Amino acid sequence: MTETPDLDPEDRKIVTLARSARARNGVPEGAAVRDETGRTYVAGTVALDSLKLSALRTAVAMAVASGAKSLEAAAVVTEAESASEDDRAAVRDLGGAGTPVLVASPDGTVRGAVSAG
Repeated sequence: MTETPDLDPEDRKIVTLARSARARNGVPEGAAVRDETGRTYVAGTVALDSLKLSALRTAVAMAVASGAKSLEAAAVVTEAESASEDDRAAVRDLGGAGTPVLVASPDGTVRGAVSAG
């Protein structure tokens, strides 16, 4: 992963986890979220005939299913320029409008952060 000097170590961790999920599963996107207790949830894109979910929405769903009450941060590794509105809405639903969503390229370089709101 390309170093981003001003990135908090916990944020760097979720970017690394998201990148690993993308590479390991050979999917278009990898994502990770961190809940209010510091637990992380990692996911890749789901593309079944009957179910299609982005990596970030899948990670949020995993956090909810595991009992998370809120999110501190989210990260998505993607070739897209930013997180989609639907992805940000899922993060916002659990974490609130101010939850940061880090957007990284496939090599792990963080291109920026957007708020969920």
